[in-house]
Amino acid sequence: MKILVIGGGGREHALVWKLRQSQRVSQVFCLPGNGGICEEAKCVPGDTKSIDTLVSAAHQVDADITVVGPELPLSLGVVDEFSRRGMKIFGPTQAAAQLESSKSFAKEFMQRHNIPTAHYAVVRNEEELRKSLGLFSSPVVVKADGLAAGKGVVVAATKEAAAAAGTEMLNGRLLGTPSSRIVLEEFLQGEELSFLVLSDGERVAPLVAAQDHKRIGDNDSGANTGGMGAYSTDALIDPAMTEWLLNHVVRPVIAGMKSEDAEYRGILYCGLMMTARGPMVLEFNCRFGDPETQAVLMRLDSDLLEAIEASIEGRVSDGLFQWSKEASCCVVVASGGYPGSFASDKKISGLDHAARLPDVKVFHAGTTRHADGFYSNGGRVLGVTARAPKLDAAIARAYEAVRSVHFEDMYYRSDIGARALKPQI
Repeated sequence: MKILVIGGGGREHALVWKLRQSQRVSQVFCLPGNGGICEEAKCVPGDTKSIDTLVSAAHQVDADITVVGPELPLSLGVVDEFSRRGMKIFGPTQAAAQLESSKSFAKEFMQRHNIPTAHYAVVRNEEELRKSLGLFSSPVVVKADGLAAGKGVVVAATKEAAAAAGTEMLNGRLLGTPSSRIVLEEFLQGEELSFLVLSDGERVAPLVAAQDHKRIGDNDSGANTGGMGAYSTDALIDPAMTEWLLNHVVRPVIAGMKSEDAEYRGILYCGLMMTARGPMVLEFNCRFGDPETQAVLMRLDSDLLEAIEASIEGRVSDGLFQWSKEASCCVVVASGGYPGSFASDKKISGLDHAARLPDVKVFHAGTTRHADGFYSNGGRVLGVTARAPKLDAAIARAYEAVRSVHFEDMYYRSDIGARALKPQI
């Protein structure tokens, strides 16, 4: 089979890498791909924002299945258009993808279907913003309504800071384009958890859990990013909690979407906060997370293509996935200055040495390849990922690989997975 993967980041590199392992896959294409992906798939130039371009590319490479990596094509209706043309594609429809593309839709949906989440208010202008802030205690979480590449969330320490952030979202100064609506949320304390499932519109199969690290700095300090690293281990949640999440979060979402004529097929990513009063949904993503995908797929021992086909064809079952008991860790190597302004086109050295380390895979996120090697081409440049029998060994192995890589002004957090190693009081 020929597979087309849409996207060009670390998540897509992980998808390409895993799909190539299927004995049924003859060739993998990726649009637009990146420097590292082009080593493992045939990269096809094109704009992921153009549905016509994506349809044309799938025809051009004679793709049997198209796998959508990023959220933007889903929000634009790529699955609807492919399905209308009788072309197989993996992911939710435009209506179902509103769970990610509109935070106000997601909050109101959760309220309609009794899914646990933080208290919130949706505001449309500065007057509503000022009035609604009176309903919250500090700190306050301020979220832009639409897609913002993981950067549309501000945790404001004071109401004054929340008002300033909300105003800048509404007028477009913060993200470049104005938000017609923003969401205010109560601040939740606890451990974050990324819980992903595969759905065929009715049935679901859980993936192993992961924990993402969103803040730019060690000890979860500084600005929010698209994700600076993740780890996955069976110790994150036990089978009883998995079943609770399936019964109280996942299945109500899938049933609720179907009842609202927006059947959900594909990956559903539930971003959770494990609070003292129970798990609460922070956000939904309608695709694989990044960098969670790198950590999660590192532990997948079964055929990813089989799972994707089961979702498309309506036959998801409990025994679909086979997972390693080993742990994994992904450390994101970024350009200095990210998530703000940063320089690109910095030559990367040490990748060959990192690749030779046992049970290590370097996924490329923002790279290009020139005649003399790889160069940085983005905020998040690499996702250095390792697997080992225990989490501490996986973390050590990932950081050993990170230390062998170098480019000018490279930056990474030094504490990915560290909280999981601390004794619990």
